[in-house]
Amino acid sequence: MNRSLVLCIILSLLISCKQNPEPGKHSPVKSVVENNGMVVTAHPVATDIGVEILKAGGNAVDASIAVQFALAVCFPVAGNLGGGGFMLYRDAGGQVAALDYRETAPSRSTKDMYLDAKGNAVTDLSQHGHLACGIPGTVAGLYEAFQKYSQLKDWKKLVEPAILLASKGVVLTAKEAEGLNNNRELFLKVNKEPTVFTDKEWKEGDLLIQADLAKTLERIRDLGKDGFYKGETARYIVEEMKRGGGIISSEDLANYQAKWRTPLSTMYRGYKVHLMPPPSSGGVALIQLLESVEPFDLRKMGFQSVSIIHLMVEAERRVYADRARHLGDGDFYQVPVEGLTDSNYIAMRMKDFDPVQAGRSSKLDAGQPKESDQTTHLSIVDKHGNAVAVTTTLNGGYGSSVVVKGAGFILNNEMDDFSIKPGVANLYGLIGAEANKIEPGKRMLSSMTPTIVEKDGKLKLVVGTPGGSTIITSVFQTIVNILDFQMDAAAAVAQPRFHHQWLPDSIQVEKGGLSDTVVAQLKSKGHAFKFRKQYGRVEAILVTPDGRLQGGADPRGDDHAAGY
Repeated sequence: MNRSLVLCIILSLLISCKQNPEPGKHSPVKSVVENNGMVVTAHPVATDIGVEILKAGGNAVDASIAVQFALAVCFPVAGNLGGGGFMLYRDAGGQVAALDYRETAPSRSTKDMYLDAKGNAVTDLSQHGHLACGIPGTVAGLYEAFQKYSQLKDWKKLVEPAILLASKGVVLTAKEAEGLNNNRELFLKVNKEPTVFTDKEWKEGDLLIQADLAKTLERIRDLGKDGFYKGETARYIVEEMKRGGGIISSEDLANYQAKWRTPLSTMYRGYKVHLMPPPSSGGVALIQLLESVEPFDLRKMGFQSVSIIHLMVEAERRVYADRARHLGDGDFYQVPVEGLTDSNYIAMRMKDFDPVQAGRSSKLDAGQPKESDQTTHLSIVDKHGNAVAVTTTLNGGYGSSVVVKGAGFILNNEMDDFSIKPGVANLYGLIGAEANKIEPGKRMLSSMTPTIVEKDGKLKLVVGTPGGSTIITSVFQTIVNILDFQMDAAAAVAQPRFHHQWLPDSIQVEKGGLSDTVVAQLKSKGHAFKFRKQYGRVEAILVTPDGRLQGGADPRGDDHAAGY
């Protein structure tokens, strides 16, 4: 029997068996150890599809492509065709590649497009509706990765599982039903008429069938990248733009290109850490954070002690100040990457660190280096040792809330990730400057931080998370949890999180994440606090000392780890 047909049958059975016995009762696994391959994603069905691709002979890249298409169906809050992302890939031989398929600003965009007649920022326009949409990059990125690294060499085989999901239906979890219901009013406001997501008041166990999305996926299956950026799907996007006052054109779509970038790397405690370069701010920021704390004995200071939280927060304060001033799309702005990641510069930034007293963000500006959202993450390692860390996004939950009529997918609101006006905070409270101003064709700055760690030339850790501005600090804490405090993957991703981003000048902490005593002592040092609900959904794969793979899926969501 044809290998492709066998795989499709297996996947069809997988989808039906996973969903039909007890509708809505997904059973996500948070920690698992296997020998041959591991997949950790935001949704059990997507994870299991990735594992089946690995079992069928696909490599980590093949599995990541199938997973991303599946997430576009079963995880509409962040999985997407209408967004973009970053892929970090390390092959079994240690070669690392970075693929940028971040969204770009339409050709008709201007730096003042979200200002009113008085020059005031109108953030609703950059966050909701058609004008908030950047040119999607996801499909172009997946096709580019397929062409360069696929082992299966069969594009249709990787798209077909998502088509089955869209046409047969996805059984909603309680969290997914709640998310759709909470966004119902905005969907109706933005789209002017009902969409598949507003058909009813959703509840756990309901079947979400997305017929238009299935047809779009079929065009992508049959035509590759052109099935999205040209022809019928492109026409649907342009018509949607005209209907809602958006500015993405057919030329914008046809001209979009994913880009290979040179990865960044740093050493931390004898481990080599591989990261994304700009327009991801995560790579530069994480290098700065790790090098800022490396001179200190974190293990001796104690896990989530007053002294360690104070140290990490003060490092974050300085790093986010630099992010606001200096980071943007390197194709449009000379980002001082070498200067920002120079060890002497980082040491200089921490020179005024006071172990007794909190700093003041109002008195701390960016340094002067010298040169020589809603998001989702997946981590995959195959039996050969190839590893993929992918973070993709629509930006906010359900992006712009624009559902492309006739095509069935949600468009991003990534234009809000530009600095729409100096000093004006975006959706995540981040401040930007000239480096991240709006320009046609430019990629907006991102906090996405897909990360791969190795030790002595061997794979050690694959990690990443959603979470908007908190992505960088969540990955930072997870790495510290594993490398400094010797936690396993599941324990590391489950720990309570804290975050500081320079402005606003407060420590953001998950409710109940720190003891009253620790909070009181930090307040006595001058720190202010903002308590918030749980954030981030870290997905990690850790190579154990005996060479096995441990998947750690975040308990904050329906995230699921599986392997074989």
